[in-house]
Amino acid sequence: MDSELRLERNIVILHTNDIHSRLENAARIASYIANQRRVHGKDNLLVLDIGDHMDRMRSETEGSDGMVNVALLNEAGYDAVTIGNNEGLTYSKERLAELYGEHAKFAVLGANLLDAATNKQPSWLLPHIIVNKGHLKIGLIGVTANFTDFYVLLGWNATDPFKAIKQQAEQMRKDVDLIIVLSHLGLANDERMAEELTGVDLVLGAHTHHLLEEALQVRRTSICAAGKFGEHIGRIEISLGTADAKPQFKATCVPTAAFEEHPDASVIIAKYKEEGLVRLNRTVAYIDEPLSSAIASESPLANLLAAGLKRHTEADISIVNTGQLLGGLQQGEVTVGQLHALCPSPINPCKMQLTGRHIKEALEQSLLPEYTDKRIKGYGFRGEVLGTLSVDGLQVIFDSERPPLDRIVKIMVNGQPLMEEKWYNVASIDMFTFHIGYLSLGQGINVVYYLPEFIRDVLAEALKEKANIADCKLPRWNNLASSI
Repeated sequence: MDSELRLERNIVILHTNDIHSRLENAARIASYIANQRRVHGKDNLLVLDIGDHMDRMRSETEGSDGMVNVALLNEAGYDAVTIGNNEGLTYSKERLAELYGEHAKFAVLGANLLDAATNKQPSWLLPHIIVNKGHLKIGLIGVTANFTDFYVLLGWNATDPFKAIKQQAEQMRKDVDLIIVLSHLGLANDERMAEELTGVDLVLGAHTHHLLEEALQVRRTSICAAGKFGEHIGRIEISLGTADAKPQFKATCVPTAAFEEHPDASVIIAKYKEEGLVRLNRTVAYIDEPLSSAIASESPLANLLAAGLKRHTEADISIVNTGQLLGGLQQGEVTVGQLHALCPSPINPCKMQLTGRHIKEALEQSLLPEYTDKRIKGYGFRGEVLGTLSVDGLQVIFDSERPPLDRIVKIMVNGQPLMEEKWYNVASIDMFTFHIGYLSLGQGINVVYYLPEFIRDVLAEALKEKANIADCKLPRWNNLASSI
């Protein structure tokens, strides 16, 4: 586009990603943003978030249905955000419309998310915007990882992000000086974008939690990202130069640990903590006796979860890792907050078909400490270690004194011997379908996901029936070595 000589004053972009409801870090970031706004002026500062600001593991986020995060983004004065999978896949379409359509004071960008009912973006979700900073016209495009099988269950069509970027960039190119993509796609896809697409000047990345302390240059595109959890904030100075010169980016990531929390942000966190505690204190069940949980061995609460998954999905058997539970339950009232605390992962139930061989392989591995003690990060998992496997519809007879991976003597499926070549309908969790933990459980076919419910919702339902409580105490695993 035609331009005059630009202002000598540089434009500064501040960007965050994958904060995952580390709210105190968001409050520290708000202080830095306020400082930079005083130094550079509002008209020369662009503030962006690249998704996964929300994480329902945090009680304030869970208790407010994400409102605490929107309030913090508003208070800090963000200009635009894109949606990460933690926003798009853990909240209903209706709740997102309320959060962003009614409360957000910033633009929300999502070029590759379409309402399935209309095959268009809803009014609160924009494919791109053009903002004016200094004498620059900057085009912003937002895209998110297209977890198609999950989004369709929530009423979205998640389309190819590369096609969406190409279309939006071509539409804007003649009207802007600079095109920036807010990409919740991961570093490998950001590099692919830079290799394959022309016209994108800058990619601000997220999703894979990569920290780029200086810009990564791929062909004519610069790629930046600020790690995870708000431990850094990305800062980019755009040197404008003359009208004919291509803007230059000087990128860095600023550690946030030493910043003071912004007072207004701290007030917001405290407010939603108090309100969230009231909401999370709602009673969902009453149990007459405690239900213990264990990581490396069978326990009643994990059995209850396994049985609940089997009933919820109407499967023949069920398998779930004990690491999903971070504790047990005491006798008495069980509240929403208690279930959230002991089962914080935003993980969904699923049903799939697995062969008897797949099942046996996972069960053998679950008797080994290298699996039960394995640390897992990501894929929705908010626990510490993988844990062993709890089951329902199965009886497993094993001998702990036999060699590893040959300890199971017999497996019964609802009273019949397990057949290695037979396909079984198995209730489980979405995490395994991402090929994490017990890898043979990722070999399932005809996978059906159940959204929006989380496994803690399944557990809440299972706790309401006394017959379920009695059943969960019955053993599924029998160690021959301990019975001699």
